[in-house]
Formats: sequence, C-alpha cells, structure tokens
Amino acid sequence: MDRKTEKELLEKAKLPEKLAPKWHKYYKGKIEVIPKCVIRSLEDFSIWYTPGVAKPCLEIKDNPDKAYDYTNKWNSVAIVTDGSRTLGLGDIGPLAALPVMEGKALLFKYLGGVDAFPLVINEKDPKRFVEIVKAVSPSFGGINLEDLANPKCFYILDELRNSLEIPVWHDDQQGTATATLAALLGALKLVGKRIDEINISLIGVGAANVATIRLLIAAGANPKKMYVVDSKGILHPERKDLEEKKNVNPYKWELCLKTNGERRKGGMAEAIKGTDVLIAASKPGPNVIKKEWIKTMNDDAIVFLEANPIPEMWPWDAKEAGARVVGTGRSDFPNQVNNSLVFPAVFRGVLDVRARTITDGMAIAAAQALADYAEKKGLHEDYVIPNMTEKDVFPEVATAVALKAIEQGVARLKLAEWEIYEKAAWMITSTQRKIKRLMELGFIKSPPEEEE
Repeated sequence: MDRKTEKELLEKAKLPEKLAPKWHKYYKGKIEVIPKCVIRSLEDFSIWYTPGVAKPCLEIKDNPDKAYDYTNKWNSVAIVTDGSRTLGLGDIGPLAALPVMEGKALLFKYLGGVDAFPLVINEKDPKRFVEIVKAVSPSFGGINLEDLANPKCFYILDELRNSLEIPVWHDDQQGTATATLAALLGALKLVGKRIDEINISLIGVGAANVATIRLLIAAGANPKKMYVVDSKGILHPERKDLEEKKNVNPYKWELCLKTNGERRKGGMAEAIKGTDVLIAASKPGPNVIKKEWIKTMNDDAIVFLEANPIPEMWPWDAKEAGARVVGTGRSDFPNQVNNSLVFPAVFRGVLDVRARTITDGMAIAAAQALADYAEKKGLHEDYVIPNMTEKDVFPEVATAVALKAIEQGVARLKLAEWEIYEKAAWMITSTQRKIKRLMELGFIKSPPEEEE
C-alpha cells in the first residue's frame, strides 16, 4: 500500500471522532420521549391519567402480567452502566458514559423498534449496583447491561439473571460474543473449515472474549484448541498468579484449566502461531498486534480485531500479512463484528414473546440467523456477516431468537413464526418511517456542515 492511500484511509477512519463533538452539541442529545396515544383534547387526559388510569392500576395489582398489556413495559429496556469500562476509554464514570448509552438507545429504537432508556448509576460496588437494578426493574421488560468493568461484570450478570424474571443481557459479553460467532460461521463457510477442527487464538480476557469462548464452545469449538492471552501471557494451569486470584476472578482461572491443550507458553506471538482464527478484544491500537505474527497463522487465516475506537491493528495491515478474512468493530471497514448487529434484534425477539431470560441457545440461534443471511446474499472476503444497512436481517434474527425461546420454554407467549416475523418487521420499519417523516417535516434537522 502506498503512503497516499494509507493516509487517505487513516483520515477516513478518524472522521467520526472529528465530527462527533459538533453533532452532539448541535442536537443536545440523541433521543427524546414523545406520546404514542391520541391527545385530541384535554378530556383525553381523564383516561390517560386520573381518574381513568386507576382502573388499569388496580387490574395490574391483581394480575402483574397485565402490566405488559396496559403499559409500555412490553417494549421497554433499561440500558444500565456505571461507566467503569466505557468502549476503549476505561473508567470514565457514569456521566461521561451517557453519550454512549444514548447512542445505544438510538440503535435499539432504529434497528429494533425497542424503547430503551439510558440509566447511568453512580455506584461502583457490584452488590449495591445489583440491588439498584433490581429495585428499578419493574418499569422494564428487559435489562441491557453496558460497559461494566471485569470481573464484576460477570457477577452482576449472573446475579441479575438468577433473580429477575425478565431478560438480562450484558452486551459487551453476549452481544459481542454473538456477533463474533456469526462472523466466524460465515468466514468458516467461506474458507471451508469446521468450527470443531480449528485452532483459535484469543487476545484479551475481558468481558467480550470470556463470553465469546463460552459461546464458541457451546457452538462446537474445542476449548483445547484455544490459546487465550492476557496482559502477562498465555493462560495455562501453571499460571500461579491467576491461581492465587481464583477466588477474585474464577472466570479467568477456569480458562486456564479448560483451554490450551498443548500447554503453550509465551505471549501473543506464541499464541497466534499456527492458528486458523485470531479473535482480538483487547486494547485500542494500532500496532498492538504485529504483521509478522499474522504471517505465522495457517492458510486462509481469519482475523477479527474488535477493539474500539481503533482496532488492534489496521485491517489493511492484516490483509497484507496474509489474512484472508479480516473484521473489525468499526462500521467504516468491511466485516463489522459488532454487537450493534445483534442486540436490537435479540431484544425485539425476546420482548415479543415476553421471554424470561436469554439463553446461550438463543444467542447461537441469532448468530446462525446472521450467518445464514450472509450466505444467502453471497459470501466473500469482505462480506462474512451482514451489515447494519441491511434492515431486513433484523426481523429474521428476532424471529430466530423468539422461536428458540419458545422451544426452550422460557417464553410467556407462544406465537407462530409468521406472527413473530410480521410483528418484528412492523415494529422496526414503522420506527424508521417515523424518523424519516420527522426529518422530512423539519422536526429533525440536518446536521451542521462536516467542515468548518
């Protein structure tokens, strides 16, 4: 690649962060709440509020499930964080994390038709955090945990899943894992390899990769052929530093015992050598992963570089080093391996059948639906997973998730496949039409010019 082309690519990659402050200030936030019921005169408020509202309140008191019929609980999700691990920015606190949570809410609504509300909590203690979320949970049909530090994120997810009767999802864990599995299934189909035969190197042992490992194993990957690297090297049973901390972080110690059947030792270079797949979810780059390491991978190598906002290495460098399929977490490069493709559809599906939880089987169903969609469209090196502009993929994923919830007995409603698909498609497309119409009418104005 010549220097001019590389410079152009770098400038393109940096454009979003250049425009973001100006656009955020212009709109003063990305979401708002507007009524969805008729308001023809002040008399209607006697139905929507007092005295008429007392009747549905009493019916819900006698039958709590009626809250799904009489309120927006059926379509409401709380996006909850303490800001302790926001994107690749680290512990920036709950207030600084608010723009991310608003962006998440925007994606929930536009891609899934889901009403999602940012809920940033100024509480770092995981036990108290859990209690706060449990206390506010009656308002919502689901909980989306976001940007929580490792290892408390695992505890928080497990505690809330075990104690609440609504779906709880940690997007940095389950969402990223599902997107990664979907991209991997598509890439393996393209290169003609099987998930149960491949060697996988995984860089980073945070929320994303811990969940990815679990989901890959559930989908058929062999843990003994996985080589996991943290900041001090490859995980293996002789890592005394991790054994000493197994009560604090049992998840990482479990990986020491479960993975790395060869008992490889060393760092990233040793882990990557001779593998078919590299999944990096570590720290922002570039130059975290070296081109010379990619050159040691097997033929038809698959490389996913998922750090944000800058991947562990630039995708063109991975290609030049011999990788056949390269994906990142960014929407401005091919093969975006990003949970934005997953969580809106997953929640659309679970909300429509009023699921009590989200199982690994439901996540695998979502990943398979994404992979099947990409295969139908035509797999190639720069397209192993659908992108967010392919709006018709979201109802398909929602349907697959809802059907799996019914099959596994965690859905309150048992609907036919066509009912699920039609409802999901309507919720998603009607939202997008409303936004388009608001733009046409001038209620949502065009952003300021891209250049001063």
